Amino acid sequence: MVAGEPKTARGRRTIALDPTTVAALRQHRKRQAEERLQVGPGFADSGLVFTMPDGSPIHPNRFSLWFRTRARTTGLPAIRLHDMRHSYATAGLAAGVPPKVMSERLGHATVAFTLDIYTSALPAMDKSAADVIAELILGTQDVGGSSPAR
Repeated sequence: MVAGEPKTARGRRTIALDPTTVAALRQHRKRQAEERLQVGPGFADSGLVFTMPDGSPIHPNRFSLWFRTRARTTGLPAIRLHDMRHSYATAGLAAGVPPKVMSERLGHATVAFTLDIYTSALPAMDKSAADVIAELILGTQDVGGSSPAR
């Protein structure tokens, strides 16, 4: 395994985290500090967030295997670890997160690239968009005529 710099400048970025993720990362850091004390001077300070108990890097294949095992035991569908990135992006777009924001969070060079990859999520949002725009422009809840215009 070789660690190196990100492929592009956008690969190194700061993103906001939700409180649940922050709490999980703090708990992880606490466990890692305990492991460091147990290992003592043999702890390999790699500077990585996720490591083996002795501080050494986790090989990507091991991490992928761990993910597949955990997904299977929790009843999740069999997907690759990288598919989680796609699920995250699709869920964000479907929830109404602006494409520019998702593009920046994912480190894509352009919003167009993000939309090209995740356009499969957009058709499902078409009906919702039609309803929202009709409400904004027409002031109706039901364009079919059952709600009076304002």
